[in-house]
Amino acid sequence: MGVWNAASLLGLLALLHTWGARAYVEVNMEDKVEAVLGDPAQIACIFTSGEGTGGSGGMVIKWYYVKSSGNSQLIYDQDTLQKTVQKNTPYTDRITVNNTGTTGQVVLTISDVKLSDEVDFICHVQIIGEGTGEGRTKLRVFKAPDYPTIEGMENGISVNDEAKKIASCKVKNGYPKPEVTWYKDNTPLRTTPDVLNFEYRTTTGSSGLYSVESDLIMKVKKEDKDAVFYCEIRFFVPGAEKMFETNRINITVYYPPTAAKMWVESPKNKIKEDDTVELHCASNGNNPAQEFTIKTPNRSPSSAKIMVMKNVSRLDSGVYECIVLETENFGEFSANTTVFVNYLDDAIIEPKGTVLMEQNKELKASCNALASLNTKTTWLKNGKEVAKGHHLSLEDLTYDSAGTYVCVVTVPEIPEMQTSASLQVHVQGPPKILEKYFNEKETTEKELELTCHVRGHPTPQITWTTSEGKVISSASQTKTEVGAKSVVKVVVTSNMTIFCNSSNDFGTDSVMYNIKIRSNGVIIAVIIICILLLAILGSVLYFLYKKGKICNRSGKKDFTKEKSGKDKIVVEMKSDNTEEAILLGVNGEKQLPSDQ
Repeated sequence: MGVWNAASLLGLLALLHTWGARAYVEVNMEDKVEAVLGDPAQIACIFTSGEGTGGSGGMVIKWYYVKSSGNSQLIYDQDTLQKTVQKNTPYTDRITVNNTGTTGQVVLTISDVKLSDEVDFICHVQIIGEGTGEGRTKLRVFKAPDYPTIEGMENGISVNDEAKKIASCKVKNGYPKPEVTWYKDNTPLRTTPDVLNFEYRTTTGSSGLYSVESDLIMKVKKEDKDAVFYCEIRFFVPGAEKMFETNRINITVYYPPTAAKMWVESPKNKIKEDDTVELHCASNGNNPAQEFTIKTPNRSPSSAKIMVMKNVSRLDSGVYECIVLETENFGEFSANTTVFVNYLDDAIIEPKGTVLMEQNKELKASCNALASLNTKTTWLKNGKEVAKGHHLSLEDLTYDSAGTYVCVVTVPEIPEMQTSASLQVHVQGPPKILEKYFNEKETTEKELELTCHVRGHPTPQITWTTSEGKVISSASQTKTEVGAKSVVKVVVTSNMTIFCNSSNDFGTDSVMYNIKIRSNGVIIAVIIICILLLAILGSVLYFLYKKGKICNRSGKKDFTKEKSGKDKIVVEMKSDNTEEAILLGVNGEKQLPSDQ
């Protein structure tokens, strides 16, 4: 056995010191890893040693999870020779490790993450000849909740009630547990003793997910009738906080009245007789414990909020009262409105009915109608305006002045209001037949209808007679506005004369109808003669044309007139082929040129 000297001992101590300083294993892991329920999760384990990422003597890596009891259970281990996923654990079929650790990092992947996976996972690393080290990571699992719902109380809430439930908000299937915050008009609500409070109920289903239901307990005020309420749901997801908001709702708030009100709902314009009037009685409260009464000046009172009056008249004008009795607090309130029913009486014309006037005289008439509003009066005859205003003046009366005059009274403010009356004017005088005195009629018919229009008053009597003075009794007579009209049918056997005769207390008038039979044979004969004459004329013209009498083919004409004792007319005829000229007299005798 050799002897160690002092220098050798110091060298060995230095070597041992150096080797001890480098023999260590350090493991680094995140404090927590977050994952969504059902998604995969990856947990990284990073390690180093004095030799770097691993030693030459080999390496052992083990993964554990921590049970709820606090004990850890191995779920995976590997060494230089093999890798093993432990059987009969919650992770037997759901974990993989991505490498052997030679790079200084191993990653545990957990598929289909469950809520029960929210535990600590431990990574244990042993490097042969270097030492051991371990680290741990907390796996956090998240599940966003379903969209929340909100529901207000179906029955209204009275301001006289103590604080009570007015709405409920629900959110289901979230993890971790969602938080519920109530809002009113975009302002978060805070607990106030005896005025505002919240009740929460949390349930956990078989899946482990949380459902939260919150009730809003509040003492309402009248102003809350217009408020908007909703819930805000806050929940966590990996790396963030998110929020849902429910729909906005209103609540029904019942509050007692402090005043009554009354108005005419229809018609919106001025009321007139025969209208249907609808009256409303109401209050500024909405408490169901209210009784309404409508009192009228001339009709029975109505125990309802709405009163309908049909076919109103001016007698319905007056003050109507609305009475509201609040039976919960025994308060009584009233209001009133004035109803005025406009009217327009029948038009009255003076003089009335029918008037008899003499020709060239003057007629004055007036028309009036009692009305509650200003009126407008117009006089019409045969649909045409003849005067404006209450008075009608007709000067120098003639038969044209006779007829029916209609007075129309309207109310400009209410166009539907209108009344009218009529005046029949007769102008007295002898009859005057409108047809001309002499009328000639030609006909080929066996029967002819004649008409005779007569003006005059008293109504003229019309008779029809023949030229022999025989009265035609088959005539008809009808009365017209200005006189009479008669129609007669006469049998035409030969040329004849018929008289229309009219008479009244002031005189007579008559006209004559001269009727002639038009023969069809004569017409045909005349037509035939005209056709023959036209044919003869055409033949003569054609003959003269062919003989050159109308237009000489040579273009040369020479007519010579000679005045002699016999006044003969001589025509010189020349030929292009001879210089001989032959003169023909009227008698057809030849004459030489020297005889001219």
